[in-house]
Amino acid sequence: MQYQTESWGSYKMNSIGFGGLGMVADTGLLRIESLAAESAVVIFSVSTCCMCHAVKGLFRGMGVSPAVHELDLHPYGGDIQRALIRLLGCSGSSSPGSLPVVFIGGKLVGAMDRVMASHINGSLVPLLKDAGALWL
Repeated sequence: MQYQTESWGSYKMNSIGFGGLGMVADTGLLRIESLAAESAVVIFSVSTCCMCHAVKGLFRGMGVSPAVHELDLHPYGGDIQRALIRLLGCSGSSSPGSLPVVFIGGKLVGAMDRVMASHINGSLVPLLKDAGALWL
């Protein structure tokens, strides 16, 4: 099974029904969009999360230098995390798989499960090459 990444354009704020989240979700999405575009690989993480540590280690072990945003240390981390959870379709901040969240080339790859599946099936390296994050 091969996972396809989806472009950020398919996640524009107007196409997502946030219901009661209102401006907080909109602000979080704007921040995600801006941060996800700043580097070829962007990881939204929590500094004390073992899965976040593992995915950062995976990319660094491949020779990739991701931009890492530790949401527990970021001034708007709560807003960003809530928007990420909504993008992933998770039910809450304690949902398994909600963090880390990875963007490659400005495209949402997903949480740890999607990143690892892409790595195992061989589609991660081409994504990294296409984004200019890896020169093999």
